[in-house]
Amino acid sequence: MAPVIGIIAFLTVLTLSLIVTRVATVALAMTGLSHEVAKFQARSAFTGTGFTTQEAEKVVDHPVRRKVIGMLMIVRSAGLVTIILSLILSMTGFTEGSQVLVRLAWLVGGVLVLWVLASSKILERYIARVIQWALSRFTDLDTRDYASLLRLSGDYSVMEVQIEDNDWLAEKELKECQLRDEGISMLGIVHENGQYVGVPMGSTKLHSGDTTILYGRTEDLRALDKRQKDVSGNQAHEEATDSQKHLMAEQNRQEQIYEQERSRRKNLSA
Repeated sequence: MAPVIGIIAFLTVLTLSLIVTRVATVALAMTGLSHEVAKFQARSAFTGTGFTTQEAEKVVDHPVRRKVIGMLMIVRSAGLVTIILSLILSMTGFTEGSQVLVRLAWLVGGVLVLWVLASSKILERYIARVIQWALSRFTDLDTRDYASLLRLSGDYSVMEVQIEDNDWLAEKELKECQLRDEGISMLGIVHENGQYVGVPMGSTKLHSGDTTILYGRTEDLRALDKRQKDVSGNQAHEEATDSQKHLMAEQNRQEQIYEQERSRRKNLSA
């Protein structure tokens, strides 16, 4: 009986750990962080791996974020001890080797089920809404999740991209990059000395060490982050521009269909 209780306890603690990190991610996002940064900080605090200096400053400089991260650290300490004890308990009291394999199968199966559930985008969106409602209803957290406000449709997100020496963006004026032709908007720039430039102009120059705050499709932002300053980088820009043209053409077609359908419904109701 003890091994079964140990397995149940282990899976229960693991489930609670996933829920706690998800709550912390939503809570941090509600303070104004992008979803990706909030998720990274929550997981870092819960696993005890720590942040970079820049990430740590984002937490230390904000009182609500400090509270969230502090609670994660406390829960982590208690959860780690419980997980270890549960594993030890689940593997004791066996008389046959086959029993060990059965218990291991239960453990692996339970972990796989939790992993599938944790990876579900549909479940993640539903849980995020519930958590955000609960936090808004029962806490005084800042409920402005700016990344969610900008993620109007499709796979759009806000992302920080740091410019390095060999990056395609390095040492160019913003107007030279023609990011809008790729469907990407630059919301701001943090220079290496900490100076912030909001809604930068076309004449603003991007330097190595700058951190850009970009809005667009997540896949496109990641591709831009990896783009190098060479012929392949220019080719990637042209391909991204062509892809955006096709996307805009399809979007315009969908808008025309919507307007026609709206007009038809209006005429029918008249």
